[in-house]
Amino acid sequence: MVELSVVGILAGLDQVALADVERHINRKTFSAGAQIIEPESDSSDVYLILSGKVRIVNYSLSGREITLEEIGAGGCVGQLSAIDGEPRSACVLAVTNTDVAIVSPANFEKIVKNHPSVAWSVIRELARIVRTSTRRIVDVSTLGANERVVAEILRCSQIEIAEDGSAMLSPVPVHSEIASRVSTSRETVARVMGTLARNGLIAKVELGLYVPNVQRLEEFLSESIH
Repeated sequence: MVELSVVGILAGLDQVALADVERHINRKTFSAGAQIIEPESDSSDVYLILSGKVRIVNYSLSGREITLEEIGAGGCVGQLSAIDGEPRSACVLAVTNTDVAIVSPANFEKIVKNHPSVAWSVIRELARIVRTSTRRIVDVSTLGANERVVAEILRCSQIEIAEDGSAMLSPVPVHSEIASRVSTSRETVARVMGTLARNGLIAKVELGLYVPNVQRLEEFLSESIH
């Protein structure tokens, strides 16, 4: 059984406190592709991701799926509705087989009130969500589709950057997933990836997508914008 200690917002708790949290949860496994949270639903449970990965998506008026974020083991989803009681603002899907700990809104409130470190971690997570959303709004408002694709590759590279300034994205990002994250088409993603490859800024290798110099990619994006 996966321990609750893998969950980021619970990281500061000792074994006694984790045992207290354990009494307030139900465990469940979702198969890959299953819908965990339905958009606009009235449910308010919080889902702590113990293993696997989930994708948070929304839909445009035309029905296009827009990926907001992917969250792996240690993350949590659903806390906004648990806090304000409003309907779900997005859909959450299991990308892989995913084990979760489900916390009712009442129990989530108890946990937050009983363990101040959890409350602070939840606040920090909400701040991260706001910052991520703000960056997306700025990108969509100020960057063209091509630049948004480059910016997404750059963001992923900055997370995986090595000491020599290179980055390895493994596995190779799927074009349709990048398109969903930056609100464009797969054809646009393929065209931009081709341009980056011809300029020596990325290369497909056995291990994944190799970015030899993340700073050069950042400079390429800056020059494209200006």
